[in-house]
Amino acid sequence: MRGLPLAPAGLKFDHGEVGLLDRCDSCKEQTMTETAPGLGEFDFAGDDHVVPFQVEGLDVRGRAVQLGPMLDAILERHSYPLPVARLVAETVVLTVLLGTSLKFEGKLIVQTQGDGPVDLVVADFSTPDRVRAYARYDEEALAAAEKGGRAQPHELLGNGILAFTIDQGAHTQRYQGIVALDGATLEEIAAVYFRQSEQIPTKVRLAVAELLDRDENGKPRHRWRAGGMVAQFLPEASERMRQPDLPGGDGDDGDASLLFEEDDLWAEAKVMVETIDTDELTDPTVGTERLLYRLFHERGVRVYQPQAVYDRCSCSRDKIREVLDGLSQEDIEHSIEDGEIKVTCEFCSTDYRFEASEVRSQ
Repeated sequence: MRGLPLAPAGLKFDHGEVGLLDRCDSCKEQTMTETAPGLGEFDFAGDDHVVPFQVEGLDVRGRAVQLGPMLDAILERHSYPLPVARLVAETVVLTVLLGTSLKFEGKLIVQTQGDGPVDLVVADFSTPDRVRAYARYDEEALAAAEKGGRAQPHELLGNGILAFTIDQGAHTQRYQGIVALDGATLEEIAAVYFRQSEQIPTKVRLAVAELLDRDENGKPRHRWRAGGMVAQFLPEASERMRQPDLPGGDGDDGDASLLFEEDDLWAEAKVMVETIDTDELTDPTVGTERLLYRLFHERGVRVYQPQAVYDRCSCSRDKIREVLDGLSQEDIEHSIEDGEIKVTCEFCSTDYRFEASEVRSQ
């Protein structure tokens, strides 16, 4: 991944169709067979677990997930308006699908920056399993957009970028990637990123759903669910991964001599993934393994050990203090109110308070 500005610090100063899984402990993989016990009769991954999969017959590898309680915790903390909550949820799904593929200790940051009513959405994944997210929006502009029927993702985000950053920590260079917010949905925008930057044939599916039910006391409650899948074509022969050149813009329709038919197996895999209904991606009675079986059982799908993800912020008092130590004394004095500085983590809404004497230069 390449190219984008550093992510914000995130601080705010106070102003029945499923096959039986035959487990292989040595290789930590599970293989779909044709028997079909009911849901719950064996160990499904369940919510908040990313499931890697491979379809050898199509040369496809990918990851799929359904998010429930973890996503609820993130969204309930901020009480976002519904359109904003949906954008955050989709960003979280995309982030966990990509972040759980990291093979090293580090962090993946996915963020949008635009000139629309929702000018910033950011989610980050810290290995091996920590997720956090938040959004920044203009309440008046958002209300006006909703009233005027302009609440589609591209209308809320406006013109800007979708940016990816991989951070391996101190003493390493950040790897960055940027793509324009040029699409009707985050799913479409992410597909453009993979098409332009990664140059690996990739299909992305994202979905978000609201659930209205009742708690154990019979009281109405509102919950969120989300699901997603990333499928990539990775044949042994790299030339099979070639894709038609993209038009260069300004009336350039591309070089016709470079146009060719894409690989038949990838064309088949894309059609399969495109058939997924958004309800299937979020339906708790379907589940990730059941969905993968529905899609790929004729070709043979193999699922691997699921990876849990958790709503866990990486902020701490020590980290906040390091940020304050990097401020000028003028900024420190400006931020002191009633003898203290209050800093709020935008991700988890935790307040940190520091006495003026703690942060003033001695």
